[in-house]
Amino acid sequence: MKKKKKKLLMTRRQVLKAGMIGGAGLMMPLRFLPAKAFAAVAAPGLGLSDPALQPKFMNLVPDAMAPSFMYKGNKGKFRVAVGPSVQWTGLMNGGAQALTPVWGYGQKGQYTWPGKTFEVQSGQPIEVKWANKLVDPVTGAFLPHLLPVDTSLHWCYSLPGYTQYTIANAGVPNVAHLHGGHTDFQYDGNPEFFFSPGYGVRGPQWVEKKYIYDNSQPAGNLWYHDHALGITRLNVYAGLAGFYFVRDLSDTGQPGNPLTLPAWPYEKAYAIQDRMFRATGELFYPAYPGDPAYADFITGEGVTLHGPPNNVYFPDNPNNFTDDTTPWLGGGPTALAEFFGDHMLVNGMIWPKENVEPRNYRLHLLNGTDSRFMAIQFVAVNAGDTDFTNAGSPIPFYVIGSDQGLASSATQTDLLLSEPGSRYDIVFDFSDASLLGKRVIMKNIGGDEPFGGDIPGPQVFGETDRIMAFDVVLSINDATTAAGLAPQADVFENSISNSNIPNPNAADRTRKVALFEGMDEFGRLQPLLGTAEPATDYLNNPINWPAKPEYAAAGLVGQMEGSIAWHSPTTENPKLGDTEIWEIYNATGDAHPVHLHLVHFDVVGRQEFTADVIDQPVVQHNGLLGNGFRLENIVLGTSVPQPLGYVENAPKDMVTALPGQVTRIKMTFDKPGRYVWHCHILSHEDHEMMRVLHVGPGA
Repeated sequence: MKKKKKKLLMTRRQVLKAGMIGGAGLMMPLRFLPAKAFAAVAAPGLGLSDPALQPKFMNLVPDAMAPSFMYKGNKGKFRVAVGPSVQWTGLMNGGAQALTPVWGYGQKGQYTWPGKTFEVQSGQPIEVKWANKLVDPVTGAFLPHLLPVDTSLHWCYSLPGYTQYTIANAGVPNVAHLHGGHTDFQYDGNPEFFFSPGYGVRGPQWVEKKYIYDNSQPAGNLWYHDHALGITRLNVYAGLAGFYFVRDLSDTGQPGNPLTLPAWPYEKAYAIQDRMFRATGELFYPAYPGDPAYADFITGEGVTLHGPPNNVYFPDNPNNFTDDTTPWLGGGPTALAEFFGDHMLVNGMIWPKENVEPRNYRLHLLNGTDSRFMAIQFVAVNAGDTDFTNAGSPIPFYVIGSDQGLASSATQTDLLLSEPGSRYDIVFDFSDASLLGKRVIMKNIGGDEPFGGDIPGPQVFGETDRIMAFDVVLSINDATTAAGLAPQADVFENSISNSNIPNPNAADRTRKVALFEGMDEFGRLQPLLGTAEPATDYLNNPINWPAKPEYAAAGLVGQMEGSIAWHSPTTENPKLGDTEIWEIYNATGDAHPVHLHLVHFDVVGRQEFTADVIDQPVVQHNGLLGNGFRLENIVLGTSVPQPLGYVENAPKDMVTALPGQVTRIKMTFDKPGRYVWHCHILSHEDHEMMRVLHVGPGA
């Protein structure tokens, strides 16, 4: 096929259309791929909560590290279920508390958002029996989802052999994933291990009810959340997430620990999330015409969702027509490419506060959002202030760890970039005399749009630049004020745990993978993963496109390469025990937070690149065709520093891949079996930006 050059300065939609029309090849340097514009403000008439009218920094943040909030096991065995609850998030409606129906994790019928915290010891396995109790507690009937489900996606009940199931007749499926866990594959909780209430429906990879977490890793701040295929974004949004802490002999979490780090009640954990609410308290998630962001991603992109003869979009919706001959003109519910909420929550509470003593605090920060990159700062304001009118300059703090453990040294900074799915471990000193009696606000200057590397980012909503507050109003509880971090840093750096030693192994292979944005069979924006080289297996044998009519008709024959949907054959197939360097080529206009299950990795570096972007079809789960790309003639450019505000001297399971850059990570695959890798923008992974990662034979 002859490649035709296109104009370089095009909108992303024009880029995608150019690749669709007539199968024309598209060649353009990646630096010209623009980021997605986003202007999702709350439309009038939807009955949504106005964040400007909600209280700021009035309610105490729930304490996820409190001993009373830790799961209680019996000889290392835990029973944890998913179930419905009603929770006050701090939301007010006409002077009264507006309660929010949520789903949570819990024990003995008590479910919370976030779920209670696991605290375990390194090297000591635990057993967790997960149960799905998303049923009416009185009638036992299956609960409908709290949020609109787009069943046109590749999701649990669209899999071969599962299409007879619906939420109405089988219930909502889910599966817990221990994010950051060094876990055998059958207990990893990846998307096809789902199960319905009472285990009535079990996913094609389901193994057993009991999960073994061997905790064969140093101390670190992990978290657990739902990972069911195609509805992860909805289940997590409903409340299915919680903390999981591994402790070891250095980082004990106890007073007097060898690293002299603050311990509870001076150690805190904050799950930061964003949401939209109805004024009456219910969670709101955009999916229909007129909803926030619908115009950005559907009508504004030229997508029309209706029935035959133009397409076959028939999601499972009570308002749908039941026969396939009548056009469905409603346009929803549909998945949208990203979600940004206008209310900021910490541990399930909108804009909370923490009353603190003038001392060092250890703060674990989890970015539990769907799509939001946060650029976090701390600024002092006057007591009682809720905005930044009287704010001072950003206050420095120390980053002492990240996703899976402690850093090689403490990094002082006044800006921290946090991608969805990441965790950061910081020490903040509230003892400065200028802070006494003041309020310190945790500020976010990351913006309300897909992140492309710019800080500050554009703010669409009025209140999302603030997260929570710390009021320095408590008296010192004992004599150990630890006024400065320097003595602690000395001890810390002389007591390096095994978690922060860079991978010493020589690389057995360098693997080229890529991030793409195409269109699905309905013309919606579809983020995709794939390869930037012809695919080979763990023995270096070619991996070919399936010999099936839909692939052959699309011209997808021979060795696999380019953008690939979830259900197609596995292309990431490392050899057991091998150490690999992955080169992640970001051929999109936005940054993506890339997550690999099983491993932790070192971030080796970043480099600019350009390439010819050639369009090619993408076979969807239903056999229809979408559009994607492959890369040709890759040319590497200059090396670039880590992103502004990023700290990478700790074991990571998340990495920010910026547009137009190749990001290199290094890791060792030391357990066999079926895992996954994906973008941790939840709306992206639910719409095919996820692929199987299979270690060893059997892929």
